[in-house]
Amino acid sequence: MLTVIGCGNLNRCDDAVGVIIAQKLQDVFKNNNLSNLKIYDCGTAGMEVMFQARGSEKLIIVDACSTDSEPGTVYKVPGKELEELPEPSYSLHDFRWDHALGAGRKIFKEEFPDDVTVYLIEAENLGLGLEISPSLKDSVDKVINSIKKEIDDFCF
Repeated sequence: MLTVIGCGNLNRCDDAVGVIIAQKLQDVFKNNNLSNLKIYDCGTAGMEVMFQARGSEKLIIVDACSTDSEPGTVYKVPGKELEELPEPSYSLHDFRWDHALGAGRKIFKEEFPDDVTVYLIEAENLGLGLEISPSLKDSVDKVINSIKKEIDDFCF
C-alpha cells in the first residue's frame, strides 16, 4: 500500500499547499480504483497522520515549510530525517506529523512504513487567507508530477 498524506491549514494561505496537493491527487486518481493507493487530506491532525500511515509499505507526506528560503523551494526529504517523538503535552494540537512518524514507528513497529518521503514547499505567506501565493503555483505542479510518477511506479 502507498499512502499519500497532505497536511496543512486551508485558512492560512500557503500552509494549505499539502492539502491542496492531496485533493488534486485524489481527483486525478479517483476513477482508477487502485486498492494499493490511499490519498488523505489530514489537515493539521498529527494523530490522523499516524493512524492513516499504519499498514502502508510506502508513505508520502506533503506540507508547507518556513525556513527563510526562496518561496516555492521544494525539499524532498527522507522521513527518518524529520521524525521525532513529541514532548509530553496535554493538547493534541502539539502533536504534528513529524511526531506522528516517531510515535507511529514506536507504537506500531513493523506495521509502520519504513519507506517515508516528505515533500516540503517553502511558504511565502502563512497569514489568514484562502489563496496560495503565486510563487508556489509551479512548485505545486512540480510536486504533483513527482508524486504521480511515484504512484505510477508503485501501483502500476
